Amino acid sequence: MQTEIELREAICEIGRRMWERSMVAANDGNITTRMADGNILCTPTGVSKGFMKPGDLVLLSPEGRVLSDGRPSSEALLHLACYCARKDVGAVVHAHPPYATAFAALGKAVPTHYLTEIAVSLWEVPCAEYGTPGTTEVPETALPMLEEADAFLLRNHGVVTVGGDLWEAYYRMETVEQGAKVATIIGQLGGAERFSPEQLQQLKGIRERAGLGVHADDYDPSGCIERVSRHWGERSSG
Repeated sequence: MQTEIELREAICEIGRRMWERSMVAANDGNITTRMADGNILCTPTGVSKGFMKPGDLVLLSPEGRVLSDGRPSSEALLHLACYCARKDVGAVVHAHPPYATAFAALGKAVPTHYLTEIAVSLWEVPCAEYGTPGTTEVPETALPMLEEADAFLLRNHGVVTVGGDLWEAYYRMETVEQGAKVATIIGQLGGAERFSPEQLQQLKGIRERAGLGVHADDYDPSGCIERVSRHWGERSSG
């Protein structure tokens, strides 16, 4: 189990990588991780992900109370809802990588059945309905995606990936963008055949043997929106 300072440093490193790879611009994007005590480390609002310091991160309770100095990202509500709905999720990453975000603007899922790597690791990357940023509309549209997906698009917004830890969530973001880029190039070259039903069945078997995919007993979104929005943004008196 990583220490709090190790988690803070990892968030800053991932933020720097996202910024350097143009997955975020200006102060875009947000990163969170769930610590052993259940509290959430969150990137602050109004700070470029490429220049964060460990002390900049904000500590939240699972219900959204602010437990430290600083102001959390306005999209932390979505992250809190993800943790509530999926007990296997240890980290959430939200970014705006250009190719995948273009699919989000079109309201289209990222095609995943051209490449073995993205099909095995993610299977599907669906697109949620539009929700107004910073409101409960975003988690309301996003939570159904988590029943079967570890990565999904927010309509006209960007990409969300979840993982058991920070690096798994981040690497899934890289995979989504790579898949979206390749799918775009395939389209420019005139298209390509997708996997056959037989090939998909074989790839599904590889996923299952690797333990990938969402397990039914990990997903329960009931009451999550109410739980995380009731105290959202409150400053703890403790």
